[in-house]
Amino acid sequence: MDNSVIRIAAALIIAFITVGSLYFASSVFEPVAFALFAIIIVWPLQKALETRMPRGLALLITVVVTLGVVIKLASMVAWGAGQIAQWVIDNFDRLQNHYVSGTKWLEEHDIFIVSTVAEHFNASSLISVFQEIATRLNSLVGFSLLVFLFMAMGLLETDEFKANLESLGSQTHSARLMAAGVIIGKKFRQYMLVRTLASILTGLLVWVFSLVVGLELAAAWGVIAYALNYIPLIGTLVATVLPTIFAFAQTGSWELPAIVLSTLAIIQFLIGSYFEPLFTAKTLAISPFVVMFAVFFWGFIWGLPGTFIGVPILIAVLTICEQYPSGRWVATLLSGKAPDAKSSGA
Repeated sequence: MDNSVIRIAAALIIAFITVGSLYFASSVFEPVAFALFAIIIVWPLQKALETRMPRGLALLITVVVTLGVVIKLASMVAWGAGQIAQWVIDNFDRLQNHYVSGTKWLEEHDIFIVSTVAEHFNASSLISVFQEIATRLNSLVGFSLLVFLFMAMGLLETDEFKANLESLGSQTHSARLMAAGVIIGKKFRQYMLVRTLASILTGLLVWVFSLVVGLELAAAWGVIAYALNYIPLIGTLVATVLPTIFAFAQTGSWELPAIVLSTLAIIQFLIGSYFEPLFTAKTLAISPFVVMFAVFFWGFIWGLPGTFIGVPILIAVLTICEQYPSGRWVATLLSGKAPDAKSSGA
């Protein structure tokens, strides 16, 4: 049998085993991936603090600052969701009137959904929903604690890991890995900087637009748009659909929802297709199709957290491929830019 066929078959088997391991052992690999991502992001802060204070104190401050940023972001989302929930409670009668008029209109057009909803939605199903939410929240708290534990332990061992890497027998191999680590760190930090700037811009535009068109809870929608923009594609979709549904609940007509949907879609498109590529094209040149695939693939593997960490994992993999001649073709093939005329003609 041809050796190339054997190599391809072996690669497919290894890939299948790897994906299966990541899926079935997500409780182990998922927090480790997030911890490594956090370590790479906050490492410059840790290193700067170590020049001014003991290593243990620098580690403590780094972890506390990181934890504070995460808690602040989560509290902003919780505040926005709480504002929406309170509005729903305060306007229950209005929503009920919209429901009755909407049902009547559907029945006049021979669309009967009340009986179908009643069959699948009852008190027990509502209790199950709340139980599922409580379980997910508990899992999220445990997951976050595990991530920070891994991050703290990893920050303590970064110098030792660097020394062990430099002591490898193959100097070329260790040099390539060291170079890849440095480049990955720069790309990760730029990626988060650009996403933060894009999130702030998105939140401000959504807030101003909501005020202009008279959409209630304008500040809450701006905060939610800001937070969800950190999740590529899926967060953008949710941040567009939710205000549209709310606009219909507020007015009971289709005019305001249509304006909200079209305007928010334009805002998200301009920021996602022009603003972010403008600042990341030189260092994070990745095909948009590959980005979308990474988001949905890791979302399938690890759920909602996977949609966030998918793009950083893709960046890391492509950066490592760039350091090895045998894998450079992968980075070139999946990049979002055409090859230079000089390199293509060489």
